[in-house]
Amino acid sequence: MRSNLFDASNQERQTAERWSLQSSKMLRCALQPDAPEIISAQGAMVAYQGQMDFSYQGSGGGMKLLKKMATGEGGNLMRTRGHGEIFYARAAEEIFLLQLEGDAITLNTKNMLAFDSSIQWDIRSLGGAGFMAGGLFNLLLQGHGMVAVTSDGPPMLLDCSQQPTFVDPQAAVCWSANLQPQIKNDFKMGSLIGRGSGESFQLGFHGPGFVVVQPSEGRPVVAAG
Repeated sequence: MRSNLFDASNQERQTAERWSLQSSKMLRCALQPDAPEIISAQGAMVAYQGQMDFSYQGSGGGMKLLKKMATGEGGNLMRTRGHGEIFYARAAEEIFLLQLEGDAITLNTKNMLAFDSSIQWDIRSLGGAGFMAGGLFNLLLQGHGMVAVTSDGPPMLLDCSQQPTFVDPQAAVCWSANLQPQIKNDFKMGSLIGRGSGESFQLGFHGPGFVVVQPSEGRPVVAAG
């Protein structure tokens, strides 16, 4: 059988690294019984080799549980342990790895792909806006370990230290944990056409730090019925 499907560029890239990108859209993670488990977005696993054990990652109780009940955030996480390799992807989006070294980062939950279970996480509320703003509850990750995030297209990194920066909540991928975004409301009656939320609500960032923006507002949500 002949096909360019079998080219070396399409084969698994063997590496000793725990986290490695097979391509810009496919992540490979190597698991060992004595290594930290991996917490991932539910549905992000596309393949695995070896022996894996999957379990639902609960909210962790306490305030996390209350936040999850109120927002639905943090409820779609999976915990994986085992021996072998596991592969993650999401809708052919671009994947980027961030190594946390005792620092922290805030993620838009829908852009979180996976992270080491050694990393502490919490659900944070931006507050100050209604449901239409979107992205009001985000994931704070801090500690030591690797984080994989996705971007729907090539991302752009914006410096927020020089002047106020405003971002559509659906397009914000992640930002410096020290930044406290404020909701800017430009709503005018009759201005919402289609998705349109980016023109009515924005996240305002200003201070020493960055925000990563994807060239997309994400996939439209289709209402049932």
